[in-house]
Amino acid sequence: MKRREFMGLIAGAAATWPLAASAQRPAVQVIGFLNSGVPDIYAHQLAAFRKGLGEAGYVEDQNIAIEYRWAEGQYERLPALAADLVSRRVGIIVATGGTLSGLAAKKATATIPIVFAIGGDPVKWGLVTSLNRPGGNATGVSVWATSSLEGKRLGLMRELVSTATTIAVLLNPNSPDFEAESKDLQSSANIVGQTIHIMNASGEGDLDAAFATIVQQRIGALIVSDSANFNNWRRQLIALAARYSLPAIFGQREFVDIGGLMSYGANLFEANRIAGGYVGRILKGEKPADLPVQQVTKLEFVVNLKTAKAFGITVPLLLLGRADEVIE
Repeated sequence: MKRREFMGLIAGAAATWPLAASAQRPAVQVIGFLNSGVPDIYAHQLAAFRKGLGEAGYVEDQNIAIEYRWAEGQYERLPALAADLVSRRVGIIVATGGTLSGLAAKKATATIPIVFAIGGDPVKWGLVTSLNRPGGNATGVSVWATSSLEGKRLGLMRELVSTATTIAVLLNPNSPDFEAESKDLQSSANIVGQTIHIMNASGEGDLDAAFATIVQQRIGALIVSDSANFNNWRRQLIALAARYSLPAIFGQREFVDIGGLMSYGANLFEANRIAGGYVGRILKGEKPADLPVQQVTKLEFVVNLKTAKAFGITVPLLLLGRADEVIE
């Protein structure tokens, strides 16, 4: 074989190498991520979701791509955002940040797999037919049992501020669990003889007025419900409580991490980690209909002693002894 012919063969083979490598390289799978909140507020839980993906063998920008859609606290945007993800033909939709995200995804598609991480009862809201056998195209993680924890938060606040004749409760009337939360709180208050003042806040602009009423009526403490929107307004709620040195208890430890006084609720880091793992299992071929809805049962009570000192509050030793974590 002449040298010119040999070099031609080499050049031709080299030209086909990239094509062959491309054909052998698996296509990156794309999932859609739908959330009712904003990225910076959800950063801790998003890290948990990525951890779950990693445990299943998937790393963003390596062997998986994620299309993010954030409603930024505007629930009415969720249906359009979910529809956009469907139009882009993502392989899975992850719905987090509240029950309404899951409902928007479910309404947008009956075929694309959905993995939710929500605080509501997925059977009650029609996301699945049962917890053990979800059926259909959706499964995920639920912390809906925590919706009955408002009474427990009331008890913890009464231990901290035993002299408070009235305790305010901040609820979101647009939350799917509004009625259940109201009934649970009123029932718990009646049992222990505690006067409560339920206040509604459906928009961020309602918060200043709510706190002004609390101060005007000399209400001694505050319970903030688990509404997804309150999580979006986390910094404003913490700032208002600090301005008036108002003892407040929240449903998520993330409030306490940035200066809130107390929290009692589910470990949402664990919930989102599990959701990431479920995405990995579905990507490997399992079907949502066969994956039981998991319930997060781990609850945590967190106290921020730095905030208590700033407010001039002495936390009883018995209360501190029951805390899962104390921030000093």
